[in-house]
Amino acid sequence: MGLFKTNPFGHNLFLKKWLIRILAVLSHQRYKRFNTLEIEGSEIIRNLPDRNVLFVSNHQTYFADVVAMFHVFNASLSGREDSIKNLGYIWQPKLNMYYVAAAETMRKSLLTKIMAYAGSVSVERTWRSEGKDVKRQVKMSDISNIGKALNDGWVITFPQGTTTPWKPLRKGTAHIIKKYKPVVVPVVIDGFRRSFDKKGLRIKKKGILQSMVIKEPLQIDYDNETSESIIEKLEYAIEQHPSFLKVISKADLLAYEEENKQRKWKTP
Repeated sequence: MGLFKTNPFGHNLFLKKWLIRILAVLSHQRYKRFNTLEIEGSEIIRNLPDRNVLFVSNHQTYFADVVAMFHVFNASLSGREDSIKNLGYIWQPKLNMYYVAAAETMRKSLLTKIMAYAGSVSVERTWRSEGKDVKRQVKMSDISNIGKALNDGWVITFPQGTTTPWKPLRKGTAHIIKKYKPVVVPVVIDGFRRSFDKKGLRIKKKGILQSMVIKEPLQIDYDNETSESIIEKLEYAIEQHPSFLKVISKADLLAYEEENKQRKWKTP
C-alpha cells in the first residue's frame, strides 16, 4: 500500500491504518480485562464478500459498540474463533470498513474527528439536532455516501438512530437496502449499556458480561419486498421488535431506567 493511496472519501489509507491500530490498542482492554466480551458468529464474518455488506445492529452507546465491532470483525478475518485474544490481528486491519454516524456527533471534539477519519460515514439526522426534535428531508448526498461506502466495502449501521432500546427503525435503512442490494448481516449486542457510559468512552462498571452475536445474512427480495416488510424483518433480526419487550432482562431494564433518569436530570 502506497503512502498516498486514499479511499473514495479522500482519506489517506496509511494514516487511517495507524489511527485504527492506535485506537485498537487503547480500547482492547475494555473488552478483555475490565469486562468480558462473548462472541458468536466469527465464521459468518469470514464467509462474507469483501464489499457491499451492510451490518445492522441495535445500539447501546455512541462509540463502544462500533469499536467492539472493529475488534471482532478484524479478529475474525485473521482467523480468531469467537475471540479477540492476541491484538496482533489489528496490524493489518480491514481498511474498507465504515460505520454510519451522526455528523453532529462526529464534529464535537478532536477525538470524535479522529474516530470519524478512521471510518465514519457522517450523515445529518433528519429527526433530531442539538438535542431538539426537528423535521427535515433526507440529504441525498448522505444516501450516496453510504452507497459509496458499500461499493468500497463493509458498512455498519444502527437503524434506530438512538441508543434508546425498542425505538422504531428508520425507514431510510430499508431504502438503502432496496437501492444498493447489499448482503444484510444482523448483529445483536448486549451488556454495553451496563458497562459503559452513554458515549461509550468511560467504563461505568467492571465485571460485566458483554455479548455480540453475528447472525446469518438475511434473505431479502430486494425488488418485491416492501420497505415495511424489510423494516419488520430487521426489527426481529436485531431483537428490537416490540414483542421482545416481554423477554427483557431485569438488568437491562434497570440500566435503561438509570440512563433515562440521567437524561431527565440534565434536561433544563
